Amino acid sequence: MDHELTLITTVAAGFGLALVFGVLAERLRVPALVGYLLAGIAIGPATPGFVADIDIASQLAEIGVMLLMFGVGLHFSLADLMAVKRIAVPGAVVQMGIATGLGMALAWAWGWGGGAGLVFGLSLSCASTVVLLKALESRRLLETMNGRIAVGWLVVEDLATVVMLVLLPPLAGVLGGTAVANPEGHPLWRTIAQTLLQVGAFVAIMLVAGRRVLPWLLWQVARTGSRELFTLGVVAAAIGIAYGASALFGVSFALGAFFAGMVMRESAYSQRAAEESLPLRDAFAVLFFVSVGMLFEPVVLVDAPLRVLAVVAIVVVGKSLAAAGLVLLLRYPLNTALTVAASLGQIGEFSFILAGMGLALGLLPPEGMSLVLAGALISIAINPLVFTAVAPFSRWVLRHSAAARRLEQRDDPLAALPMDTGRQYLQGQVVLVGHGRVGARIARALQRRGIPHVVVDQNRELVDSLRRSGQAAVSGDATDPTVLVQAHIAHAALLVVATGDSLGLRQMVDTARTLNPAIEVVLRAHSDAECDLLRQAIPGTVFFGEDELAKGMAGHVLARFNRPAADAEAAA
Repeated sequence: MDHELTLITTVAAGFGLALVFGVLAERLRVPALVGYLLAGIAIGPATPGFVADIDIASQLAEIGVMLLMFGVGLHFSLADLMAVKRIAVPGAVVQMGIATGLGMALAWAWGWGGGAGLVFGLSLSCASTVVLLKALESRRLLETMNGRIAVGWLVVEDLATVVMLVLLPPLAGVLGGTAVANPEGHPLWRTIAQTLLQVGAFVAIMLVAGRRVLPWLLWQVARTGSRELFTLGVVAAAIGIAYGASALFGVSFALGAFFAGMVMRESAYSQRAAEESLPLRDAFAVLFFVSVGMLFEPVVLVDAPLRVLAVVAIVVVGKSLAAAGLVLLLRYPLNTALTVAASLGQIGEFSFILAGMGLALGLLPPEGMSLVLAGALISIAINPLVFTAVAPFSRWVLRHSAAARRLEQRDDPLAALPMDTGRQYLQGQVVLVGHGRVGARIARALQRRGIPHVVVDQNRELVDSLRRSGQAAVSGDATDPTVLVQAHIAHAALLVVATGDSLGLRQMVDTARTLNPAIEVVLRAHSDAECDLLRQAIPGTVFFGEDELAKGMAGHVLARFNRPAADAEAAA
């Protein structure tokens, strides 16, 4: 083959086969990512026929890693993480520790070294954000409390993995791998301290200078009115900062790109930056997964089937059971535990990045990389089946197990109003379901006019915070009749549903009207079409829109209590 055409041939073969296998994967109702990995296996050195240039594929994969991490940073929301920090942070840390320990135990049983076991265990401990987001979106769970908890959990895993990517190179020599060049002969503690100082300097510069310079540069490019220049500016910033971080501060490409995305999120153009760069990010992400597939040795499925089964058992069963147990220990209901467990029963892009670094540092044997890939392929393929089984399994276990019913209805102090709750909150009050962006604005309008209301929200941390501020609030899913009973819906004047999720609305309203036939219902819709459907299916008042939504709903509720609508404008 003419070496000048190697790049074109590799890209053409990678994209072409990824398209074919990706379509087949989607037809079989498994994530397209499985197809991309299979495409890499097909053009890799372990299978007969055409073999792509693995060196070029590796460089393309590096660009894919940069853009993947840039996308993660662009969507990283500290506010979203803080909203579920009490479950996401301890849950993710402990679950990663358990999964890493299980992986290290397997590696020890196979005679691998401690460094190999650590990298192997860490690779099995972090789930795929890409797979999770697609699974939640397809089931309309992304905006639910369970979905937020699962995403927050993975954000913590991603952050922990980023830290490991920083620390692995200086620790490689001690862990039994190839030591990072240290011509001065500094002791290990000094090398690690120097690495952390370099990372700290880079992070400080990005948070202090980058937050001002990068949005300003984007604004200057946006003023030209050229879409292609804006896209070029976003991509140049992502790759340029990632490369600069590596060249100037010794920081990995992944960390540099992640912070580039985080800083760009501060810009008013963050949404546009995400949309404009998405096609290029998706394209290079495909090449990243293809290049990972090229490293897979299919013979491991024949030579070491028991090892593959052990890896899959840790990923699908071990991680899921650990996550479910931790969620239950933190006093969340059974359905939350099952959703989080299903979300974490797979591994993906971060596992590949970690395993690839371990392989490059001489820590992980080639068989380890193949086992990680086999575990990813199988766990990602069966993850949709696991998600599909959550609802019927939940119904079955609740029907046949008293213990499960007790777990679903936890003895949670936040699930009922305190005994000393004022009478004004128990009769003639507003029951406000959802305290997000819209719900919070409605609550402010009610509070300014002294209208008693009880907030119902699935976020226990939010409910706890509201109670500490003197607000009557109940934790739970309002589609559950017992939750509405705890909010004293039977004696309420209005039910206001301000959540972004329309699932279970009919059941919620039917329960409210069964307990209180005279109650007025105010619902939230997101479009004219959904508004019309809700009017037909559920008699009541429906508002829709974005900026006017909270004002409209608040104005209606205030009018119901004979308060001026202008108060809604002021509060909103």
